[in-house]
Amino acid sequence: MRNTLFAGLAAALLLAAPAQAADIKKGPAGAAFYTPPKTMPKGTHGTPIWVRSLTGKAKLTSAKSNRLLLYLGQDTTNHDTAISGTVHVPKGKAPKAGWPIVTWAHGTSGIADACAPSKIGMPAQYDQKLLNQWLKAGYAVVRTDYEGLGTPSTHPYLVGVSEGRSVLDMVRAARKLDRSLGKKIVIAGHSQGGHAALWAASLAGKWTPELSVRGTLALAPVSHLGEQAQALSLLTTPGDLTGLAALIVRGIDVADPKLDVGALLSDRARALYPQTDAVCLGDLREASSFGGLAPAELFKPGADIAPLVGALNENDPETLRVRQPVQIQQGAADTTVFKSFTDQLVPELQAKGGKVTYKTYDGVDHAGAVLNAKSAADATKFVRARLR
Repeated sequence: MRNTLFAGLAAALLLAAPAQAADIKKGPAGAAFYTPPKTMPKGTHGTPIWVRSLTGKAKLTSAKSNRLLLYLGQDTTNHDTAISGTVHVPKGKAPKAGWPIVTWAHGTSGIADACAPSKIGMPAQYDQKLLNQWLKAGYAVVRTDYEGLGTPSTHPYLVGVSEGRSVLDMVRAARKLDRSLGKKIVIAGHSQGGHAALWAASLAGKWTPELSVRGTLALAPVSHLGEQAQALSLLTTPGDLTGLAALIVRGIDVADPKLDVGALLSDRARALYPQTDAVCLGDLREASSFGGLAPAELFKPGADIAPLVGALNENDPETLRVRQPVQIQQGAADTTVFKSFTDQLVPELQAKGGKVTYKTYDGVDHAGAVLNAKSAADATKFVRARLR
């Protein structure tokens, strides 16, 4: 009787505990977690470095387990780098083939390490309702912070290869961490994350060939930044877009320092430029920061921005070939990612063989691509259809 009781207790504990690989180290507490060890682990990109339980605002309430993971990635020059992210496993028993996975690429939070979503979540935690719905539906959710966001290097904002690799390696690392995760995935993201999702989809076949990418969901994806950079001189009213434009310049500056795009900035913008590495997007939008500058005041008068435009065009999702089904969703009232540019992106992807479904929503703004009930329902319907 006693042996039976102990056996039953042991079985219950096994079911309750995450199916974690035994040889992955427990990471340190606090901010030290984000600084990798001096000797990085041997292995390919997507190798876990260490892990610990996730607490704080980034925790998803519908998950059985929430874990913070540091993993091995590669930057755009193919050098090893440490990237942080989170792993969220549904409640209940995993299917025989393992939990299907949604790898979520987050929207713009900033470039500063303090802006990493695994540290502070997203503004108003606007994405958590949708992510919790997916967990309740039986899908594991994994979320990268992206290269250099939270970790020692600097985040190359809106640089496609960097984002795409981060998103895919997050899945590979999560599956090495937790044996209950399967191979079937949907790549999903919003805003910057929509851009990242499309890049990840285009890279997946060669970068993580073991994964079965069933589809890509891009909500208000960023595109056509080269065109938008050329139009900044026409926007003479201070506002939110200037802070975003400064982050975009900084992203290219990080990815290709030889271009020296920071030298294109006006004196006022140049004085504010260090803030892109120090504060998050909300602070950059303040009147005391880039929010006090009109987009037309970002660059020096007569600055030759052609090298910047060329770099932005190289990172535009319009250039991509995506083999898996794609669903793009866009709010018609979005004043951050304008519908007119997404209207162009869809046929451009289709012209390269992409199987793209496009859904638009009258009166829906940028965050509404995630928060609006109809848009969220359409997103979940797509995920469910692709992960059957």
